[in-house]
Amino acid sequence: MSDLNDRSLQLLKSLVEKYISDGQPVGSRVLSKDTALDLSPATIRNVMADLEDLGLIHSPHTSAGRVPTVTGYRLFVDSLLTVKPIKHQDINAFRSGFGLNPDNVTDIVSNASKLLSNFTKMAGVVMLPRQDSVIFSHIEFLALSDRRVLVVYVTNQQEVHNQIIHTSREFESAELQQVANYLNSVFEGRPLSAVREALIKGLDDDHEQINLALQDVVAMAKEAIHKEHAEEDCIISGETNLMGFSELSDMNNLKGLFDAFSQKRSVIHLLDQCLSSDGVQIFIGEESGYKVFDRCSLVTSSYSVNDEVVGVLGVIGPTRMAYEKVIPFVDVTAKLLGSVLNQKSSSPS
Repeated sequence: MSDLNDRSLQLLKSLVEKYISDGQPVGSRVLSKDTALDLSPATIRNVMADLEDLGLIHSPHTSAGRVPTVTGYRLFVDSLLTVKPIKHQDINAFRSGFGLNPDNVTDIVSNASKLLSNFTKMAGVVMLPRQDSVIFSHIEFLALSDRRVLVVYVTNQQEVHNQIIHTSREFESAELQQVANYLNSVFEGRPLSAVREALIKGLDDDHEQINLALQDVVAMAKEAIHKEHAEEDCIISGETNLMGFSELSDMNNLKGLFDAFSQKRSVIHLLDQCLSSDGVQIFIGEESGYKVFDRCSLVTSSYSVNDEVVGVLGVIGPTRMAYEKVIPFVDVTAKLLGSVLNQKSSSPS
């Protein structure tokens, strides 16, 4: 910044905005038509050369035009961006998009992810509330045919989860009820994360309480809870929107992105990094630390329930995204999601 005067900053701002708008390298002739700059083509060329020397713009090929680098985008986002507030009617439309009385938290989070995707035309991603904010209510086991057991457990007194587990033998209803009664007596009202941890350890201190043969039932509970929440750590919507951006449409690049979305590990790790941060956080290109996202930006914001940060949501798109529009949408969605979840947590079951 110390090497840039107001003229250089204004030209960089214009260049970035033009590239975001058109998706084409920006040349001095195009910028010379920008009446706000009021600079001669020769002056523009000199300033662009200075910006390139500073690593803020570069030429992608033999074209005379220039595009922003990650450093250029970062300077633009941190110091030059003008974010406009969302119109009141748009906020109302956004709020109604959450739907009326969704069945459970997963449905609410899914709606938020879809809203982010639909409004930004990019990929929306929302982390489910951390499990230490999810309270275990009770669990039941129902024997099915062909050595299968339906595991049903309830969290927060009203959210129902279920998994069908394939078993090594048939179980009697009385056996299943015995373990269900024991688990409910031990874990009711405890955070789901604590229940998972205890089940993973195998209830080593309680072998005398549970018949050794029924440890298989405990293992079922562990598998059901782990599988349900491992698959739903975050919900991603609108991945195919990214195919519409030319800079992301290379088949190898798309394959890498869709693999990352499918496995979710890298996405969840990025969101985890934002849990301790207030407000909107932005990763641009290689700042994410994942090569697969080198051509992408991730705009995130944490959301809270009962004044406690429980998750993160965001938008994934090309580095050439309209940050001035995406940032307020992400911010508002985080506030609305927290508000809806607060209402749900305080409503009678």
